[in-house]
Amino acid sequence: MKSKLFILYILSFFLLAAHASAKSPIAEEVIAGTLSGTITDKADGRPIPGVTVSIPDLRNGALTNNQGKYILKHVPKGIYLIQISYVGYATITEKVDLSKTSVLDLQLQSSAIEAGEVIITGVTKATELKRSPIPIVAVDKKFIEERAGAGNIIDAIANVPGVSAVTTGPNVSKPFIHGLGYNRVVTMVDGIRQEGQQWGDEHGIEVDQNGVDRIEVIKGPASLAYGSDAIGGVVNLISPSPVPEGKILGSVQGVYGTNQGLMNGSFRLQGNQNGLVWGTVLSSKEAKDYQNDHDGRVYGTGYKETDAKAMIGLNKAWGYSYLNASLFDDKQEIPDGSRDSVSRKFTSQVTDDDLSRPIVPSSVLNSYKITPLYQRVQLYRIYSNSNFIVGNGNLIVNLGYQYSHRREFTHPTDESEPGLNLNLKTWTYDTKYNFTLGDNYETSLGVNGMYQSNTLGEGTDFPIPAYHQFDIGPFFVIKKTYGKVDISAGARYDVRTFTGQAAYIDTAVANYPKLYTGSNPTTAANVVSQFDPLKKTFSGFSGSAGATYNISDAFLIKGNIARGFRAPSIAELSANGADPGSQIYHTGNADFKPEFSLQEDIGAFLTLPGVSASVEVFNNDLSNYIFQEQVLNANGTPLLTQGYNTFTYVQSKARIYGGEVSLDVHPLKWLHFQNSVSLTYGINKGTGGSVPDSLKYLPFIPPLHTHSELRGNFTRGFGRLKNLYAFIGFDHYDAQDRYFSAYGTETYTAGYNLVSAGLGGNLTDKNGTTRLSLFIEGTNLTNVNYQSNMSRLKYFDNANVQSGVQPGIFNMGRNITFKVIVPFDLSPKSKI
Repeated sequence: MKSKLFILYILSFFLLAAHASAKSPIAEEVIAGTLSGTITDKADGRPIPGVTVSIPDLRNGALTNNQGKYILKHVPKGIYLIQISYVGYATITEKVDLSKTSVLDLQLQSSAIEAGEVIITGVTKATELKRSPIPIVAVDKKFIEERAGAGNIIDAIANVPGVSAVTTGPNVSKPFIHGLGYNRVVTMVDGIRQEGQQWGDEHGIEVDQNGVDRIEVIKGPASLAYGSDAIGGVVNLISPSPVPEGKILGSVQGVYGTNQGLMNGSFRLQGNQNGLVWGTVLSSKEAKDYQNDHDGRVYGTGYKETDAKAMIGLNKAWGYSYLNASLFDDKQEIPDGSRDSVSRKFTSQVTDDDLSRPIVPSSVLNSYKITPLYQRVQLYRIYSNSNFIVGNGNLIVNLGYQYSHRREFTHPTDESEPGLNLNLKTWTYDTKYNFTLGDNYETSLGVNGMYQSNTLGEGTDFPIPAYHQFDIGPFFVIKKTYGKVDISAGARYDVRTFTGQAAYIDTAVANYPKLYTGSNPTTAANVVSQFDPLKKTFSGFSGSAGATYNISDAFLIKGNIARGFRAPSIAELSANGADPGSQIYHTGNADFKPEFSLQEDIGAFLTLPGVSASVEVFNNDLSNYIFQEQVLNANGTPLLTQGYNTFTYVQSKARIYGGEVSLDVHPLKWLHFQNSVSLTYGINKGTGGSVPDSLKYLPFIPPLHTHSELRGNFTRGFGRLKNLYAFIGFDHYDAQDRYFSAYGTETYTAGYNLVSAGLGGNLTDKNGTTRLSLFIEGTNLTNVNYQSNMSRLKYFDNANVQSGVQPGIFNMGRNITFKVIVPFDLSPKSKI
C-alpha cells in the first residue's frame, strides 16, 4: 500500500510540474525573464569563449560563445547567487537581483587560484564555500577526471584532507570522515541518501563513478540537515549539470589500467530544448585480479560492473523538476586470503567442507572471468529533485525509491545457491521551504526521513533479520550576515522506529540450513531460533551554531559547534549470523542506546595571489559509541562460529580529534607546490574507570598523512594543445601504532611512502573546440609493497601463518592508467 501511495505521489507531483510549465501570461510574461551579457578578460578586454555562467539554486547555466556572449533563459525574479568560472581565471560569485537586472557584463582576472567555489550541500541556499561556517570541502569535474586511476568514486576523494576510505580491494571503498564511517556517514546522490546495507564491509558505494561531476563533503556532524547516520558527515555525489539552452552535448570515454587490466567505458549524452532537459550515462567496467610484488596476483579481487542512468526534467521560470532513474549491477569476487603453507600461493575453495584447497593456476588469476565465489550487488533507483518558487521563497521537494538486492554466492559445489540474500527497499522524502524572514534572515523549515523494508531471500546465511524502519525529523536553519560576519544556526529532532521480525532456521533440510516457513516454529523438530522479534524506538535532538568572520577578502576564520545524533543500525541491534564476504560472524545487542556527539571546529583560511593556506582543527566527543571487537576463547584463540571469526558490538565513550593543514604556493603563475597534512586520533574513553592499553584506541583510525604535489598548469597551452598539466606527487603515511589491539581486532601497521605522477590536456581544433582530452596517471610508481591500516585485506590470511612471514594481503602495486574522453556536439547552430 505504501508503494502505491508513493507512486501516486510522484505521478501527481510531476503532473503538477507539467501543468505549471504550461505557457500562461503569468508564468511567461510576469515571472519569466532573461539574463545576458558579455564576459571579457580584464587585462586586454578580449572576449572569453567557453566561460560557465550559472545560477546553482536554479540549475540553470550557459556558456559564452566566441564573442564572449551568454544568455540565461527562464530566470525568475528574485535575488540569486550567480557564479562565473573558467579555468585559469579567478571565479566570480555575485548576488544579483533578477527583478532589476537583465544584463550583467563582467571581466575575469587571470589567477593561479580559482577561488570562489559555490556549495549546495548542508546550506539553505547556494553559498560561497568560504562563507559557510560548516567545514566543507568540494571537488569539481576536473579534479575527478585527473584521478584516472581511482577504482571507484570514493577512491577519488580518499586523499582529500580529513577524508579516507576503508577498502576491501580496488572496487570496494567506504568513505570515512575524521575517523567515522559505515552508518555514521551518509552518502547521497543529488541530495538523495544512498541506502544499501551500509553495515557490510565487503561492498562499496553503489554509484557509477562516470556519472558524477562534483563531490561535496561535510566534515563533521550533519544530522541537522540529514538526520540519523550523518553524525560523522556527508558525501554528496552530484550528477552533471544540465547543458545550456539549445545544446545537445555528449562524450565517449575509455579508461585502461595496467595493474588489473581495468577496462572502463562510458557514454554520456545531454540535451536542453526550451527548458526541457534530458540526459543519460551508460557505463561498463571490468578488471581481473590486482597484483603486487609481495603477493603476485591477489585471487578473488576481479569484478564486472554495469551502470545506466537517465534523466528528464523541466527548467522554467517557476523553478525546476527532474526525474532520474538508474541501475547499478556489480559482480565482485570474494577474496579470503587462503594460501598454500609452503609456497604462499593463493588457494581456492572447491567444496563446502573445505577440507582440501588446490593452488589457483595463473590462467585463473589472469582471467576476466568471475570466479564461482562472488557477490552480486544490484541497486535500482528512481528519484525526483524539484525546486518550486513559492512566494518569496523556494519549496524544495526530493523524493526517492531504491531497491538494493545483495547476494553472496559462497557454495562452490552449488554455484546458483546464494549464501547471503538480502532485499532492501527504501523510500526517502525530503521537503523544505527556504525563505527570507524579517531583516534578511535566510530561513529554512523542513522535514525529511525514510521508510525501509528489508526481507530475507532464499539463502543459507542470515546475518541480519527482516525488518521495517521509519525515520522522521523536522528541522529549521537560519542564517544572517552582519557586515563581515556570517552566522548560521539550526535545530532538529529525530525519531527512528525499528520493527524486527522473528526468524527460525530449519537445520534438517538437505545440504544447507534454510529459513523455516512452516507453522509452530517453537515446537517444530530441528528448528532453531535465529532472530527474536524486535521493537525499538530511538529519538534525539541535534543542532549546530557557527560563524564566519571575513576579516578581509584574503583572510577569514570559521568556528562551528554541532551536536549529532545516530540511532543504532539493525546490524548493531540484532545481528546474529555469518557474512561470508567479510569472513565474520556478527552478533548484535538489542539494549544499545543511541549515539550522540558534540564536535567543535575552528579554522583559518588565507588566499593571496601567490599563496593559499588553511589550518583546521576539530574535537569530537561521542557518547554510546558503538564498535566491533573480536571474541576470543578462554585460551586466547579466536572464537569461531560456523567457521568464521566472531565479532560482537560494544558501546563506550569516545573522543576523536585532530586537524588538517594545507599550503599551496605559486612561485610562478603556472607552477603550484601543494602540501597538506592530516592527523586524526581516536580514543576509547571506556564506560568508567581506567581503560587497558589494548582497548585505548578506536578501530579504523587513519595514521598521519602528508601529501605534497608539484604541478604545472598551462591553460593556454601550445598551439592546439590547451589546458595542459603535469604533476608529481609524494604521499607519506606514518606507522599506525595507535590501534585497537584487544582480542587481535587490529595489528600494528608499518609506515610507507608512495610516489605518483600524471599529465594530460585537451587537443582542440582551429576554433578552439576540444576534440579530445587525455589523462594519464601513475600510482605507486616505485612499486612499494605496503599494507594500509584502512584495508581489510590486511587481515585476510590462513589462521596460522608461519613465523617470519608478514600475514595478510598487500595493497596494489604500480598502476598506470590512461583515460581518453572524446566530446561531441550535436547542437543546432547557435543564434548568438
